[in-house]
Amino acid sequence: MKDFMDENFLLQTETAQKLYHEHAKKMPIIDYHCHLIPRMVAENKRFDSIAQIWLMGDHYKWRAMRSNGIDERYCTGADTSDWEKFEKWAETVPYTFRNPLYHWTHLELKTAFGIDKRLNPQTAREIYDKCNDLIANDPKFCPRGLMEFYNVETVCTTDDPADSLEYHKVVADDPTAKTQMLPTWRPDAGMNIEAATWKAYIEKLSAVSGVEIKKFADLVNALQKRHDFFASMGCRLSDHGIEEFYDEPYTVAEIDAIMDKALSGKTLTVEEQRKYKHAYMHEQGIMDFNAGWTQQYHYGAIRNNNSKMFAKLGADTGFDSIGEFTTAKAMSHFLDELNSEGKLAKTILYNLNPCANEVIATMLGNFQDGSVAGKIQFGSGWWFLDQKDGMEKQMNALSLLGLLSRFVGMLTDSRSFLSYPRHEYFRRTLCNLVGQDIEDGLIPYTGYEAERVNQMIEDISYNNAKNFFKFK
Repeated sequence: MKDFMDENFLLQTETAQKLYHEHAKKMPIIDYHCHLIPRMVAENKRFDSIAQIWLMGDHYKWRAMRSNGIDERYCTGADTSDWEKFEKWAETVPYTFRNPLYHWTHLELKTAFGIDKRLNPQTAREIYDKCNDLIANDPKFCPRGLMEFYNVETVCTTDDPADSLEYHKVVADDPTAKTQMLPTWRPDAGMNIEAATWKAYIEKLSAVSGVEIKKFADLVNALQKRHDFFASMGCRLSDHGIEEFYDEPYTVAEIDAIMDKALSGKTLTVEEQRKYKHAYMHEQGIMDFNAGWTQQYHYGAIRNNNSKMFAKLGADTGFDSIGEFTTAKAMSHFLDELNSEGKLAKTILYNLNPCANEVIATMLGNFQDGSVAGKIQFGSGWWFLDQKDGMEKQMNALSLLGLLSRFVGMLTDSRSFLSYPRHEYFRRTLCNLVGQDIEDGLIPYTGYEAERVNQMIEDISYNNAKNFFKFK
C-alpha cells in the first residue's frame, strides 16, 4: 500500500515520476484565468486566519459542507466565527474521500504550511492554530508572498469593462512586485440583456466611457473605448461566461430596436435576446482580433439554480451545475462567421459538460490556420471537471483528435490565494498519463523522442502559455 500523498502522489510509474520531478515541477506558473480580487493583491492584504484565506468565497467547500448536513451559517453566515467555520470544514473533510477537495485540502496544507497531517475533527484545533501562527508572523502568507512562493510569474484576473483597473496599476507600478497581475476583459454584464440589472449597467458603462448609449453602434463605441483602455493596461485576454453559443441572423436595425425595447423596460422574447447576444459577442470577437488578444469561452453552466439562495446570497455561492445544450452547430457558425471575415482571434473553448469533449476536440481542427501553433485551444478541465478524471478525459480527447503537445495547460479559475497547488495536481496528472503510455510502449522514450517528450511536458506546464499569450 502506497503512503498517502507522498512525493510520488498520482505518479504511478517510474517514468511518470521522472517526467514530473525533472521537468514539470521546476516550471513557473502562468495562471491565465482566475477570480482573485485585485485590491487584495495591490494592498497585499494581511489575513486574520486560515479560514479567511481558505473558506471565504470558496463555493466548492460550501457545496460539500451543505451536502454533509452543515448549516448555512457555518458556510456564509456573519454570526459564526472563523474557528467555527473552520471546525465545520474539518468535520466535513473526512467525508470527502474520492472528491478532489480531499486532495486539494492536503496539498495546500502540505505545500503552503508544511503540515503533513490529515485534517479531521481530532487535528482541527492544532492545524488551525499552527496555520494562524504562520499567517500572523510570516509575510509569505500575504497574496504577493504566496504568489512568489509558488513561483507564479503572471496572473490574469477577471474584470468588468467598467472597472477602473486602479489596483492593477498599483501592482504594475510597484518595483517590488514579483508577480505580474494583468486584467482580463469579461463583458458578460453588457451581454445579458434579459437581466434586471442590464439597463443600470448600460448607464454605468455610458458614464465610464463618456458615450451616450442609445443604439447598438453607441454600445460598440463605448465598449471599444474601454477595450482600448484594458489593452493599455496589459490585457491580452477576454473571457465570456455563456450558457451556449448564439448564431441567430440579425440586422443592426433589429438590434437597435431590441435595445430600445430593453432600455424602455419592456420584456424581450427569447429570439430577441439571442439575436442581441449574437451581435454583442460578434463585435467582441472583432475587437479581440484587432487587439491581438486571445478570446476565451466558458460555456455549459446552468447558474443560480436555487432561486431562494440566490436571492439571499447572490451569484457564485455554490448553486450552479452542468447544463445540457445542443450547441455544436451554433458554435461552428459563430466561429465560422468571424473566420470568414478574417477576424477570428486565438480562441480557447471550455466545456462544462464532459459529453462535449470530443465535440470541442474536433471543432478545433476546423479553424486552425497555420498562423499560430494551436490557435484554437481546448481549455483545461473546468470547474466540475478540474479533477483527475476530468483532466484525463479532456487530455485524452485532445490527444486523440488534436495535438496535446500544443496545449496551453492549467489555470486555477479560483478566488483563493492557496489554489496554486492545482497546477501541481494537473502536472502530476499529465505526467502520469504520458508516463503510463511510455511504460505501455505507446510512446517511444529514447533518443530524439525522449527529448521531445520531456520538452512537451515543460511546454504544457509553462512554455506554451508563455508563447501563446505573449504577455509583456
